[in-house]
Amino acid sequence: MDGMHDLGGKQGFGPVRYAPEAAAFHAPWERRVNALYSLAVRRGLFNMDEYRHAIERMEPRHYLNASYYERTLTSLATLCVEKSVVSLDELEQLAQGAFPLALPSAGGRSNVAGREAFKLGDAVRVRADLVPGHVRMPAYVRGKLGVVVGESPAYPFPDAHAHGVAAADEPTYDVRFDALHLWPDSADPAFVHVGVFQSYLTRP
Repeated sequence: MDGMHDLGGKQGFGPVRYAPEAAAFHAPWERRVNALYSLAVRRGLFNMDEYRHAIERMEPRHYLNASYYERTLTSLATLCVEKSVVSLDELEQLAQGAFPLALPSAGGRSNVAGREAFKLGDAVRVRADLVPGHVRMPAYVRGKLGVVVGESPAYPFPDAHAHGVAAADEPTYDVRFDALHLWPDSADPAFVHVGVFQSYLTRP
């Protein structure tokens, strides 16, 4: 989905803050939320693609104003309500007030028909699909040309895995893009590497 979460390549958000010595957690509740989310995944309550998609579905203003672990909490609570582990009424009673959840999900999709395998050195183009559900295809590479420079083992296809849709696992290809092609007149000469699922690629 084209949501507020897909910020790659967008401008106007200021410099990226980088603090290598920063603490992983800044309050006890953050550590607790991280542990609960990890436990839920380990117990099979939901998978990582469902977790990511619930964050993507947050109301845009909520997403932009939320901290990292508030997004984790929203995803965890949303999925627990959707899977009938707890009700929204119960959450709001415990919170003693409103408890915002992510917005409803659109449907997912299975593997793209006619997808091809690629070899190192192959020229590829990223499809320009607009997907209403979960997708791991960054907007800034859609429709762009690149070159395959690596291949990773097959993983669950995220567009299906986030929605309980049957699909074959797919490899991801390390695709090298020319930054000047991605952002004409707005980038320095450089290469950008993106892991791209097989269903997202086609030949030029």
